[in-house]
Amino acid sequence: MPEFDVKKFVKGAGSTLSRVVQLTEEKLGTSEKTEMDARFEHLSERSDSAKLWTEKIVKDTEAAIVPNPANRVEDFIFAKIEKQKPKRLCNLEYLGLDMIEAGGEFGQDGPYGSALIKVGQAEQKLGSCERDFIGSAGMCFIQPLKKFLDGEMKTITKEKGILESKRYV
Repeated sequence: MPEFDVKKFVKGAGSTLSRVVQLTEEKLGTSEKTEMDARFEHLSERSDSAKLWTEKIVKDTEAAIVPNPANRVEDFIFAKIEKQKPKRLCNLEYLGLDMIEAGGEFGQDGPYGSALIKVGQAEQKLGSCERDFIGSAGMCFIQPLKKFLDGEMKTITKEKGILESKRYV
């Protein structure tokens, strides 16, 4: 059975209690706050700003490239359960398919039918380009930003918390 060190326990409890007292006094305004180094304060503000803006840019970019919130939620769920998200056509591709089908109904020999088919094919090409853009934007832009938030930014926040807690020693 490991030996219990009472002196170490009392010292740790006393240190924690003095931190709580100092923090409480600072919050109540009865004592002066221990000031941080100006460079640290500046870096702290910059990291908070970088985190805030990066999160906002990721959210706004996702909303811009996949405007349907239901599709974003579905993609998020598939990513969390590590399954391939379903291949779905974009709105331009659906429009192109409908135009081509309507052009076939009106007849490809007539001016209206042939125009619908040509425009439908162009809409499908545009839709394909849009899908490729969404895929590359996610891979080349959003993923690195999320990696930054999940990696470096998490480490910065953790280290900042440790430094903040050490301030009350």
